[in-house]
Amino acid sequence: MAANSSTGSATEPPGLETQWREIDNLNQQQLRAGDSWYLLDKRWYDQWKEYVHTGDQNSSSYPGKIDNTELYEDLDSYHLKERLTENEDFVLVPAEAWHKLLSWYDMMDDQPPLERKVVDLPSTVKVEVYPVEIYLCLSSNLESTVSARFSRADKIHAIHQKIRQHFNVSETAESRLWMRNTDTSSERLRNLNMTVLDTCLSSGMTVIMEIRNADGTWPTSRPQIMRNSADEDSYQGPPGVCGLTNLGNTCFMNSALQCLSNTPPLTEYFLKNSYLEELNFTNPLGMKGEIAEAYADVIKQMWSGRHYSVVPRVFKTKVGHFASQFLGYQQHDSQELLSFLLDGLHEDLNRVKKKEYIELRDADGRPDQEVAEEAWRNHLRRNDSVIVDTFHGLFKSTLVCPQCNKVSVTFDPFCYLSVPLPVSKERVMEVFYVSLDPTAKPTQYRLIVPKAGRVIDLCTALSQATGIHPSQMAVADVFNHHFYRIYQTDEFLSCILDRDDIFVYQLSSGCVDQDGEEVVMAIYMRERSHYRDYGSGGNSYGTSLFGHPLLISVPRAQCTREDLYQLLLKRLARYVRPLDPSEEVEEEEEEEEEELYKAQTNGVSDDEGEEDSKEAGPSKKKEETQESSQTEEQNNCQSEASPSSEGEERAEEEELSSEPDRGSSTEEGQSACGSTDTNSQDATDGDQSAGAEPSGKEEEDEDEDEEEEEPASCAQANKRLPGRRRYTERRKKALFTMQAVNSNGTTERGMGETDGSFSFSSQPYIAIDWDPDMKKKYYNENEAEKYIKDQSMDVPHQQTTVQLQECLELFTTVETLEEENPWYCPTCKKHQLATKKLDLWSLPEVLIIHLKRFSYTKYSREKLDTIVEFPLRDLDFSGFLLKKTVNSTEPPCRYDLIAVSNHYGGLRDGHYTSYARNKDNGQWYYFDDSKVTYAREEQIVTSAAYLLFYQRQDKIRQPTIPPPIPSSTQPENHISSQTCDGMDGAASCVSMETD
Repeated sequence: MAANSSTGSATEPPGLETQWREIDNLNQQQLRAGDSWYLLDKRWYDQWKEYVHTGDQNSSSYPGKIDNTELYEDLDSYHLKERLTENEDFVLVPAEAWHKLLSWYDMMDDQPPLERKVVDLPSTVKVEVYPVEIYLCLSSNLESTVSARFSRADKIHAIHQKIRQHFNVSETAESRLWMRNTDTSSERLRNLNMTVLDTCLSSGMTVIMEIRNADGTWPTSRPQIMRNSADEDSYQGPPGVCGLTNLGNTCFMNSALQCLSNTPPLTEYFLKNSYLEELNFTNPLGMKGEIAEAYADVIKQMWSGRHYSVVPRVFKTKVGHFASQFLGYQQHDSQELLSFLLDGLHEDLNRVKKKEYIELRDADGRPDQEVAEEAWRNHLRRNDSVIVDTFHGLFKSTLVCPQCNKVSVTFDPFCYLSVPLPVSKERVMEVFYVSLDPTAKPTQYRLIVPKAGRVIDLCTALSQATGIHPSQMAVADVFNHHFYRIYQTDEFLSCILDRDDIFVYQLSSGCVDQDGEEVVMAIYMRERSHYRDYGSGGNSYGTSLFGHPLLISVPRAQCTREDLYQLLLKRLARYVRPLDPSEEVEEEEEEEEEELYKAQTNGVSDDEGEEDSKEAGPSKKKEETQESSQTEEQNNCQSEASPSSEGEERAEEEELSSEPDRGSSTEEGQSACGSTDTNSQDATDGDQSAGAEPSGKEEEDEDEDEEEEEPASCAQANKRLPGRRRYTERRKKALFTMQAVNSNGTTERGMGETDGSFSFSSQPYIAIDWDPDMKKKYYNENEAEKYIKDQSMDVPHQQTTVQLQECLELFTTVETLEEENPWYCPTCKKHQLATKKLDLWSLPEVLIIHLKRFSYTKYSREKLDTIVEFPLRDLDFSGFLLKKTVNSTEPPCRYDLIAVSNHYGGLRDGHYTSYARNKDNGQWYYFDDSKVTYAREEQIVTSAAYLLFYQRQDKIRQPTIPPPIPSSTQPENHISSQTCDGMDGAASCVSMETD
């Protein structure tokens, strides 16, 4: 496939139903290693689906050319953006489906296809959306690097050969490879048969080739890229105070590892080598002891006291090998990694070598104490490990059938508690309101709406702020200068994301016939390129969208182009300067230019788009456009009534009424919308008015139709027109032309108009086309971009604060099961939406509390930044445990905090760090990948807290060494007690950027 996949001419596609059936069937095929799949912009694909499901090939939802603009980092290198998410930003289609879509719709000029290979990785086959991009160089010249992309399934030998080829290294020259991490440490790549995945090479790393000298020696014992080996070897620091190198989006793993590393009973178990006696190599549910051994190696390095930072490369490889979801270097959830790791360690260290089958029994009215003890004994018969000893507790689950009132009581073990956060039933939305008042700039409002509400609720909230009735509002999502979606009032607000640019337009008809049916029309702004091709028998312009679109309401019938042109002049009056009489031109000049143009175009008359053309009203021109990739933040629409410019408008109307109107003449109207534009390609199909003059009969019919709508002077002028174009003494030229387009702002489906009126049966999208010189002269871009902020935007966003106890209470609240997860009632013999209640029965030595900050419902998806106030000491669970017979053997219920995993960012990306208390000296530290800093206790409670690690007080040992005193003489890039101004919750100057 060539770099530019655009074929220049798409083949005639089959019927819409056939298109959908063919593509849908192809998308069902299984992944096979070596096959090619292609990335498609999700928005384009969704619009294509909407189009084929309409069943109307003339539908305004026609998607136009395949456009992956939003997937590229820039339009120069065409590199794929980082952190794109499948089925949110893009979809994957197999090669055959891609080539069909490409042949039917073509692709935007110069865009390369985003082809990706299916790779066979351990335990999975997947499309490798992000190949590994690494830098290659020679040790003799570290500054001269070249980037290259490799699959994770490629062997190191392929990298070795690539370096030889690029730097012209002889095949006979003896060499060795080193890989350099982002923190300048390096490792030797000894096994060339290992894969890129196995060696944990990630994007941004460098592979260096070192060539043996002629005398048989190597240039250095180690490449100079390494950290000073003397510093590393001689370093002695507090055990456990050690960073973890980020291997590429592995901060989630580093955060979880730091929390577990600072869990005393588990770390002491590995440091004392107790795990060696309990490795279970035969457990079919385990990982042959490999996860436990890899974890033990990391812990021993971190607690040796000899490392600034440890590279957990082998551990990462093992995790990806046994859990395919963690393959590669995409971002993941630290809680998901922790869950896998605890389960993997448990199975690798399970003391039960052969698990027996145990039938679970319901309580059936038996005492809770009896049922709980039975459940725990049964659990230990199958699960007995250091993980169970340290992290497992027991809770009581009570289910009640809503039909027969059957009560089912069971006791189940848990490894951590996932507690919900109190979720507000309201949502804050920011919108831009575009008033009908032409003097008013768009206004940005911050509104409070119900989370489960609909678009009408948004309009109602805005109505309370503006006084405009909701029925006069239209809500739209503006994306890349066009409407991505125009919402119906009954649609759920959950389909609107916080990052969407939402505009609300006040609607009112600006034409006559107020009692007739109205239609909402979308208006786009486009700029024509200077290029114009006269050799094709038609006009050819490139166009690009700019500015903000408009939504206006007009009568479905009896709205001419002249009506619409005048209406738009009023709507744009704030930032479009009107013509003045001095800018009119003489008839003779125009006739001379017209004759010259006819000679150049074989007699085809078309004067639209030239700055010196003279038109009485707007013309229409059929064009294909290329969208601009820049999204605007403000809307520049103006009202249909302009009290501030009435004087100018009256003068303009008087001037127009005193002159014969040429915009309504048949020939001129057809010439105005004559030729098409296909992004600087010839386009003449579907537009008969571009190269032929109409017959006198057609002119008479059209003139009669227009006489009914136009002023007497205009109708009189039209009657004087013979069968060819004539000119009056003086005539006003138009600021812009108008063209019917599809919802993307392109004109690829034969949308030209053949008379002076518009038909809104299937095409409510109109583009205002500006000549570049006219736009520069009359369109004030600075003014168009201006907007004002309502006082609601000045109200600071109040961060919600809740107590951890509130979250625990929610955890034990009665809830009704969801339809996707019903309970089978043994009495009713069917699935029921039973009520469920969880109660804590017994707690482990180390209790992990997972704060469920990521909320996914059918109404919304969000990251909750609520501050959860959690105690660092004396967390008392006595009020949450079910009452049992009190005796002296029961452990206390008070816990102290020992570690916190933090998440900064949103749903799609972010950064993980951790706080942890060192078991030896009692000092709190802040871990940010390879950086470690002192932390103060008052910094630990933040809105980023995600996982809380508590240890029961009776198991906490007193520090064996005194806490260190921060010193300015400590090694660079190591411990620092400096804090950043305005950085709430951060222990040091740590940048909270995404990985």
